[in-house]
This record gives sequence, C-alpha cells and structure tokens, in this order.
Amino acid sequence: MHPAVSVVFFTTATGAGYGLLAPLGVLGGLQIIPPDFWLGLVGLALALGLVAAGLLSSTGHLGRPERAWRAFSQWRSSWLSREGVSSVITFIPAGLFGIGWVFLGHTDGWVAIAGLLAAIGAIVTVCTTGMIYASLKPIAQWHSRYTLPAYLIFATMTGSVLLNALLQGFGVGSRAMLALSMLATLAGWGWKLATWRYNDRLEIPTTANTATGLAGGTVRSLEWPHTEENYLLKEMGFRIARKHSAKLRRITQLLAFALPVLLLTATFALPWPFAAVSSGLAAIIQFTGMLVERWLFFAEAKHTVTLYYGR
Repeated sequence: MHPAVSVVFFTTATGAGYGLLAPLGVLGGLQIIPPDFWLGLVGLALALGLVAAGLLSSTGHLGRPERAWRAFSQWRSSWLSREGVSSVITFIPAGLFGIGWVFLGHTDGWVAIAGLLAAIGAIVTVCTTGMIYASLKPIAQWHSRYTLPAYLIFATMTGSVLLNALLQGFGVGSRAMLALSMLATLAGWGWKLATWRYNDRLEIPTTANTATGLAGGTVRSLEWPHTEENYLLKEMGFRIARKHSAKLRRITQLLAFALPVLLLTATFALPWPFAAVSSGLAAIIQFTGMLVERWLFFAEAKHTVTLYYGR
C-alpha cells in the first residue's frame, strides 16, 4: 500500500510548470525579460512540458484512462473537472504567447496580453488543484486553511527557482529574481512547518461510534467490509511509522528548502557560469525534495472511512 506515484508526480510537476509559466507570462509581457529566442523556447518548453507531463501522468491513476475526457463535463460541481477545464484553457494563451515570443520575436502588444492571460490561467489552475484536496471533508489533514495556500506558495517557490536558473543559465540573471526565489523558498519552508505543526496537533472528533451513530459502549469492527484491499485503503489509509515520517520530513526540509537556500545564497557571490551551475542545482534538488514532500502529503493523510477497518 502506498500513495500513487502518478499523483505525486502530477502535483509536483504541474505546480512547478504553472509556477514557471506565470512569471514568464508576466515578466515577458511587461518586457522585463528580454524576448530572446532561446530563452523563450527553453523556458516555455520547460513550463508547458512539466504541465503536460504532469497531466499525462495523472491519467495513469484512472481505472479507465480513455474515459478521462468525461471528467470535463462536471465542471459545475467538481474541482477536479474545473482543474481539467482551466488547464486546457490555459494552453491557448500560453501557446499564443509562445508563438509571439519564439517565432515573431516580440512580447509586446497582443503577445503581452496573451502572456498575462496565461499567467492568470496558471494561477487559477493551481487554485483548482489545491481545492480538490482542501474540499475533501473526510480527510482532516487536507480540509484545512493550510492546503490551498500551500499549493500557491509551492508553485511560486519552485517556479521562481526554475526561472532564476534559466535566467542565470542565459546570463541575464538579476539579484531581484534571485532574492525572490530565496524568499519564496523560505516562505514555503515556514508554511510547511506550520502545516506539520497543525496536523500533529489535529484532534479528529469522528470515531467508530459517531460514524455509525451507535452509543452505549465502544464500537469495534468484527471483520472488514470486504475481503480485498481497495483504493481508499491503498491511498487514503496508508500507515506510515512515526520514525519514517520524521525521517522523510527531515529529508524534505533538506532537499526542498535548506540546500536550495544555501545554493541560492552562494549564487550571489559566484561569477557566471558558476552562478548558473549553482542555480541549476538548486532547482533540481528542490524538485526532488518536493517529490518527497508530496509523497508525505498523501501518506500522512487519513480518510475517515478507515474507521470501518478498525484503524
């Protein structure tokens, strides 16, 4: 039993992809970033590539991937459907922005508008992804005020670190972008620590008695509701030992936050191309750390249905 790798990669990759697309759209549209051909090609290819890879990986989580298109029809009531719709819509202005930047060589006029719309679409899509989990009342660790902001903060963090690495790699890095990526990483670190503190102190009032409506004693299950493992037990009833959880939390802090901050700090004092190497390492290490963080996000969550299994 373990959290699905496809969903772990999906949330990490799309968060980083949209986190990179948004500042590219804003800074490119405002002509703060030069409309360099290779910078635009590599930057947008990386952003949209991460998004596409994440979306494709999410279909591997479906029992019938060929029916994934049906999820788009439930946008009135489903955050999952809204996420799918917004992600597809975002590709339209992002594609136009890429055409203007890469093939036409400018980011002003209608190209700037497309870039700003792509940034808005990226932010909206990240919000819908966060709401998928924040809206699930049966999972107390997700149904809290920390979940949605975490998705926005982590997208900003990974996206800004990626953008800094790109700018440093093309020799157009700035101290402002470097400082922003550091501050975003520190903000992500602080928010993650606050989330863990909240979850560790969380008292879930639901018990087997309240779930069944029975009183007058302690309700316990004589046998499982069915004879085989199911989806909820595999992914929402995963039991991780406290010592393993503590170890993975330390790994998350080291890879996703501490090492990137140290590498970004070193970048301030390093000349090019060493600054580019340091920034690139920060982005790679942080992405790896966020994979661990996302795995913990799912592994530490507990669905109330597990009460029926005596957990």
